[in-house]
Amino acid sequence: MKLERLIAIIYKLLNNDVISAATLAEEFQVAPRTIYRDIDAICAAGFPVISYQGNKGGYGMIEGYKMDKSLLGSYDVTSLITVLSSLSSVFKDERAQGTIDRLRTIGSEHETSSLAVDIDARNTDPETLPRLRTAITERKVVRFDYINAKNERTTREIEPIKLHYKYSNWYIYGYCLAREDYREFRLSRMIFAQLTDQTFEPHQELKEATKKEWLDPVEEVVITVGPETLADALDRFHHVEKHFQADGSMTMRIPVYRPLEARWLWSILLSFGGGAEVLEPKALRTVIKNQLQQALILYEEV
Repeated sequence: MKLERLIAIIYKLLNNDVISAATLAEEFQVAPRTIYRDIDAICAAGFPVISYQGNKGGYGMIEGYKMDKSLLGSYDVTSLITVLSSLSSVFKDERAQGTIDRLRTIGSEHETSSLAVDIDARNTDPETLPRLRTAITERKVVRFDYINAKNERTTREIEPIKLHYKYSNWYIYGYCLAREDYREFRLSRMIFAQLTDQTFEPHQELKEATKKEWLDPVEEVVITVGPETLADALDRFHHVEKHFQADGSMTMRIPVYRPLEARWLWSILLSFGGGAEVLEPKALRTVIKNQLQQALILYEEV
């Protein structure tokens, strides 16, 4: 603990012009006398610490003393700080903040990042991500209820391997004890995720999550989107073929695997309300119509 505190104090001194012993003592939850001894140890290790007197006095590093910047350029450092800051806020990770402090000592004081990262965790319980990361580092089995794409609820236990952020959602990849194989689970569909006391050792052969090999070709879904729904449609289907019409509407051609079974697609199309219409395939029009009729039944008395 003392060694970690000494290292942290060194980076604090490198990142601040002057910092008082009282501030350091409060941050590290120790007595000011302990900080004085720590400063003496840092000086004995060869770091040029200067003591400043007065009301705004404290400790700092001698002017011009900086860590070697040859390993990373200032652009690399500012980009890393930006990404780590976002991850630190999501996972509430003090270790990441320590890394950020160390990176700032080799970055340029006047360098501003051209990158902004906001990792979305709104669809996830704020306690779940740190809990799952703990399970990965401590190799603890995780138990949870899961709602799959067919709306079936099952109880699963997995040996977690890694967290994965993709398609604006968080996933966890691990070895499923029920299926005796590797599986990926979407965190937004996990309920009551808890760490168990059961630990595990990594399997000898670690398989990476692979994309499904579609046996059937994808089918093209054609929709027309009204001017009032353009932004929503582009947010959902940006990398598809699209054509803008003279009246301000847009036609989109969306390749989808088995669209008549793709509930995710139905949900998106229904969320557009009257702002979009399915043109092809005809059978998908029937599916959307049936979904709307089922929804109307719930509101017959309104």
